[in-house]
Amino acid sequence: MPGLFQKVQDFLRSPQGRKYADQAKRYAQDPKNRAKAQEMLGKFRGKGGGHR
Repeated sequence: MPGLFQKVQDFLRSPQGRKYADQAKRYAQDPKNRAKAQEMLGKFRGKGGGHR
């Protein structure tokens, strides 16, 4: 039985997975979206989302 990471890898190799990966790359290229993602990641990690 494949593990979780193997299932994710298999999905990302599928046509639908490649489509979502391409969308994520385009989204990440926008500076506004990058800032939002960094803020959310900081909150998730418990750093309050602010810059140091």
